[in-house]
Amino acid sequence: MNVLIIGSGGREHALAWKLKQSSKVTRLYIAPGNPGTDELGINVPAKSTAEIVEWLKTNKMDFVVIGPDQYLAEGIVDKVKALDIPVFGPSLAAAEIEWSKAYAKQFMFEEGIPTAESKTFVNSEEAKQYVHGRAFPLVIKADGLAAGKGVVIAQNIEEAYAAFVNMMDTKLFGESGNTVIVEDYLEGFEISTHAFCDGEHAIMFPSSKDHKRIGEGDTGPNTGGMGTIAPVPGVTAEQMEEIKNKIVLPTLRGLQKRGRAFSGILFPGIMLTKDGPYVIEFNARFGDPEAQSYMRILESDLFEILYACAMGDLENVEVRWSDTSACCIVLASKGYPTETNVGDSITMPKIDDENVVVFEAGTKIGDGNKVKVTAGGRVMGVTAVGKNLKEALHDAYEFAENITFEGKQYRRDIGK
Repeated sequence: MNVLIIGSGGREHALAWKLKQSSKVTRLYIAPGNPGTDELGINVPAKSTAEIVEWLKTNKMDFVVIGPDQYLAEGIVDKVKALDIPVFGPSLAAAEIEWSKAYAKQFMFEEGIPTAESKTFVNSEEAKQYVHGRAFPLVIKADGLAAGKGVVIAQNIEEAYAAFVNMMDTKLFGESGNTVIVEDYLEGFEISTHAFCDGEHAIMFPSSKDHKRIGEGDTGPNTGGMGTIAPVPGVTAEQMEEIKNKIVLPTLRGLQKRGRAFSGILFPGIMLTKDGPYVIEFNARFGDPEAQSYMRILESDLFEILYACAMGDLENVEVRWSDTSACCIVLASKGYPTETNVGDSITMPKIDDENVVVFEAGTKIGDGNKVKVTAGGRVMGVTAVGKNLKEALHDAYEFAENITFEGKQYRRDIGK
């Protein structure tokens, strides 16, 4: 089959790397891709939803895989289906569970899915009045997509006010901040959970953990994610089964009865509290960098799984994971996440450790097509596998230290 992956980040490089291993995939295309995906398939110079749909009209694809959330929020799945092409990812209506946090909260309250108490606002003055009667810390979220950065944990009134001003008044995240959700803070241990879904059935991934803050010890502003581990030591099979039965399957049933059958990756961020698992937020696609770790330990044919999800046939597919541990260390450019340094030359040694794979994200070919240079905030993810987490982290960090570019920053406490 001819397969098109949509996106240009580390997640899409990881998906391309895994799909390339499938005997069912004849030719692999990535739109728009990056220098790393170009080594696995053919990069397509189409970036916007409109450009990609037009390209699909004249280039016969047998299957399309959607990576980033923004495309889902633009209804790309519905537009690809209208061309009679099978596609992996939820419809615009089903994906609203990610692209509107206000919708997701209302959905969870109606379906009895455990989540923090919250209130939604469209006026910053009303939001300011509300927080006066609440116990801090409080979690303040922009309703729409904000590249993983639209969440503030306010420790006091001043920080809450600043969040409302940034999101609602000065439009730091554009229209995504027109509506804001204020949530009670959940105490516990946060993990990422993923499930392959075909509208009715779900198969859980192992647990994973992302490290969202830019600084070690979880300090500084939120990012798109600075590193992941999978599976998470101490998270039990019983806890994962509880998440499936109390959160994932009720979500599929709730969306199905609303005429929004969900096919694709359901990715609830989970807080493991003393009262059990609570949903922090829903995502409707592979996490990034979570996908970079997951692709290292998935043993089954990724194409077969994704195609079964799209065809409503997941119950007839076996999904196998290796018993190794995986990690991903994100290397970010100078100034990230508040600004992005581009054009800095990247020097990377030859990989001679079979446990290590590097997935590119914010890179491009520069200097007369001779060298790779930085082209984004998160430049690349160094992944490694090992018989345990300690071994995987050792190999990933050892290689990460030998990659150089101006202002390189990365956390040295991933998995700690």
